[in-house]
Amino acid sequence: MINLKSRLILTYALFVSAALMVVTISINQCTGTLFESLVRETIKERGQEIVRSVADIYNPRINGFDVITMEAIGMHFVHEGYIITVESPEGETLWDARSMDMQHCVAVLNDITSRMEERHQIQGSLQYTAYPLLYQNTTIGTLTIESYGPFFYSEGESRFLSGVNRLLFIAGLVFTVLSVFISTFLAAAIAKPILKASEAAHCIAGGNRNIRVFDGYKTKELQELACSINTLAKELAEGERRQKQLTSDIAHELRTPLTCLQGNVEAMIDGIWEPTTERLMSCHEEITRLSRLVQDINLLTNLEWEHLTLHKTSFDLAKLLQLVGEQFQSPAYEKGLAIILRLTPSLIVADYDRLKQVFINLLANGIKYTDAGAVTITILPIPLGWEVGIADTGAGISERDLPHIFERFYRSDKSRNRGTGGAGIGLTIAQAIVTAHGGTISVTSEPGSGSVFRVALAAEG
Repeated sequence: MINLKSRLILTYALFVSAALMVVTISINQCTGTLFESLVRETIKERGQEIVRSVADIYNPRINGFDVITMEAIGMHFVHEGYIITVESPEGETLWDARSMDMQHCVAVLNDITSRMEERHQIQGSLQYTAYPLLYQNTTIGTLTIESYGPFFYSEGESRFLSGVNRLLFIAGLVFTVLSVFISTFLAAAIAKPILKASEAAHCIAGGNRNIRVFDGYKTKELQELACSINTLAKELAEGERRQKQLTSDIAHELRTPLTCLQGNVEAMIDGIWEPTTERLMSCHEEITRLSRLVQDINLLTNLEWEHLTLHKTSFDLAKLLQLVGEQFQSPAYEKGLAIILRLTPSLIVADYDRLKQVFINLLANGIKYTDAGAVTITILPIPLGWEVGIADTGAGISERDLPHIFERFYRSDKSRNRGTGGAGIGLTIAQAIVTAHGGTISVTSEPGSGSVFRVALAAEG
């Protein structure tokens, strides 16, 4: 199979060569046509010149031509390929170039014939053109010119035309060679980054996610290709990191309750502990927590793989938020917090229960991480929808943790246990549900001043 570089070189070289061939042939044809027209006009003018030259040597006193001058003129034009015959008005031959030097006339015509047919591949024949000779508007005879027709090139004209053709051929050859070199350079310039990208893709497929390719190309497509390869490697590396982190987090989340369960059950089996109601309730709590974690993971999986079916209805978002706020009045009161509602009627079409889960998660987090102050819920109109804001006056989120806050099992405080920090999956579920509705969820925070979660939803869901 031919490689890309060879294919590009061959394609460029063939294209440039074909273009040069077309241009060369076109120039050759155009030059030949123009030169032929010029030669035809020259031959016509030459005939008129011969007629004038012969008419000028007419001597009315002797009622004839100066024979010596006639011979000089006639033999001069024989050298140029014109065989002259002069006749009287009665048809009597007064002078004939063939009679003067038959051998020379034949040699000149043969040379012209050979030049035209062999050098220029133009087939022709001897042609005769008769002109009347006039003296003071009186016919004094007839001049007949025999020449190669329909036209012919002189030796100088033939050399000139051959030189032009030779120059065109050499120029075409030079440009063809240059096109090969230029094609090789261009092909290498294009193929090299593609080959680099291909090598990088093979390395990525082989497991090397740290490889990067140069992406500072001036060509848009090559730059986009290089950036795509680098982005792919980066995303795959990040995906692997998240996968490993997910495995580690799930193992961590399951290990503690399972260890606790195992220890309690083994202690009761071995008779160390009595299976009292309190101990059985403790085991039941751990089982419930495990069950809830598995349900959350299953829910998140369905959301991320678009398996979740949304049951949309039309309802007032303000009433939903008011209900959620009332549910948290008791835990907020226990911490000395206030829940402030700034709501306006806002009809939307969405899954009531799923959105309720989102706002419960957000409000629960706001109360959990706020020790003093209040949690404020607001609704603001935005183009084509509504924005729900849940702001707290808690500790806030550090700039380092902010980009990862919606990642599953992510906790800014790695030492936080499940009792204080949850499973670290609530915000991930909230984001997945909002995304499934075609909305967006974002957060802004300043350490020490609290956080603001914003959920944007379309009015029609």
